[in-house]
Amino acid sequence: MKIRMPISFHGNYLVQIRLGEEESRERCQKLTVRELSVEEKTQSFSGMPEDRIPTHQITFYDFGCKRIIEGRITANEEERVAFAVRDKEYIFSPFRPRSA
Repeated sequence: MKIRMPISFHGNYLVQIRLGEEESRERCQKLTVRELSVEEKTQSFSGMPEDRIPTHQITFYDFGCKRIIEGRITANEEERVAFAVRDKEYIFSPFRPRSA
C-alpha cells in the first residue's frame, strides 16, 4: 500500500500519540515508513488476530532518539497517516510552524 502523505527524509513532522483520552504531541524528523512483507508478518506475528497484525514499520527520531514501531495503518491521507500500535495510535502529519 502506497503512503499518500509525501514523506521526505529531511522533513519535520508532528506526531500525535493517543492512548485512550490522553494525547501528546511532539515533533519528529527522519520519518520513514515501510510496508512489512508477508514473511515478516508470518514470522513475527503468528498467532495474533488478523485485524491486529501490523502492516508497516515506522522509523523516526524524536528528541534525538531513534524510534522504531510496527503498527497497522488506520488512516492514509494526503495530510496525515495513522497507525495503531498495541493500545496507542500514532498520527503523523507535516509540521507547519504557526504564523505570527
